[in-house]
Amino acid sequence: MNEATSSRRDFLKTSGATALGALAFPHILSAAPNTQTLRIGLIGCGGRGTGAAKEALNADSNTAVVALGDLFEDRLAQGLDALRKHAPDRVRIDKARCFLGFDAYRKVIASDVDVVLLATPPAFRPQYLKAAIEAGKHVFAECTAGVDAPGIRSFLRSAELAESKRLGILSGFCWRYDNSARAALEQIRAGAIGKIRAVYATYHRQGFNKYYGKERRPEWNDLQWQIRDWGDFLWLGGDFCINLSGGHSVDKMAWWLNDVMPIKAVGVGGRQFPGEGDTFDHAQINYEYADGIRGFLGVRSQDGCHRENADYIIGATGVCTIGRGPAPVITGVNSWTFTGKRTRMHQVEHDEFFASIRSGRPINDGRRMAHTTLMALMGRMAAYTGQEITWEQALNSKQQLVPDELDWNTKIELTPPPQPGQTKFV
Repeated sequence: MNEATSSRRDFLKTSGATALGALAFPHILSAAPNTQTLRIGLIGCGGRGTGAAKEALNADSNTAVVALGDLFEDRLAQGLDALRKHAPDRVRIDKARCFLGFDAYRKVIASDVDVVLLATPPAFRPQYLKAAIEAGKHVFAECTAGVDAPGIRSFLRSAELAESKRLGILSGFCWRYDNSARAALEQIRAGAIGKIRAVYATYHRQGFNKYYGKERRPEWNDLQWQIRDWGDFLWLGGDFCINLSGGHSVDKMAWWLNDVMPIKAVGVGGRQFPGEGDTFDHAQINYEYADGIRGFLGVRSQDGCHRENADYIIGATGVCTIGRGPAPVITGVNSWTFTGKRTRMHQVEHDEFFASIRSGRPINDGRRMAHTTLMALMGRMAAYTGQEITWEQALNSKQQLVPDELDWNTKIELTPPPQPGQTKFV
């Protein structure tokens, strides 16, 4: 470690002593010292990864992207070109810091970076987070935390290690950084709808072929195709419909309910439209809580259908609705409508994350990200098997979807789409 690197590490550990503000009001942390350049490494150079890197650059004027990693050369080149157009003077990358292959993540992490952005398919999230935290890096982890219970258990261990090392983990579950949703939560906490009785969350969206599943090229082998079309394959995405779309929704559900986790779930679902993948394209999950509250999740990923991404928080004296109009509203005894100007939550989360790093008190979303991902996975397990699944069962599941080691010769044996009543819980 050279002198400049050591100086930067010391700054990141000790700057909290002179920082202004507190994490309760993260927007004021921009007053913290900004004398050291924070060096960013991006792993996964697709659209979301490139977007996260742009947001990181926007969040702090003294940041630079210095390393890129991806499995595919075309994706890396596209990401690099987009970033250079966005901030040409702060994308400081030469060929030696462009890494390809299954070990690219290790090379990015080892490239004298301070912050790592993880934006690969979710299958790789636990492994990459573990490597980054052990190496002493702050991490942005795009949703979700993983695709199976072993991955979630690993993610939880990494979040705990990050806490002990005063490292930050920013979650890609971004709705908690939306200012209109935060304003609605303040109203709920103040009693505007009375005691919450139930929450109904929807994520009804178009099919994923708009983003993935485009025409396969003859030169791609099965593994290359699966990773490029990862939303269709259980081992890579954990079920895009339930785990990723539904993950966003249950993260909000947990937020409304003070991050108390449900005790069990039942679910229904299936695959309406044929395809080569092994996941569902629609599901309904019923979560039961210890105090009798119910949470309902409806997800669908089908073209030509009604679209909605909404939350209905149903209380004893009113209902808060978010997503059915331009602003959150409360109807009932205490009517309310959000009248402020909405900010862009994807940018706000990075603004607050980098400000918290500057303060020496970095945000750590790791535990809640793992828990809400597990909540989505519990719903998937219930829908796939047709059985009632408890939180303890989900957390301790032995089903491992992701191979321990991968190379381009690895053969992934795909199973048919789940059959409730026949598919067994593992």
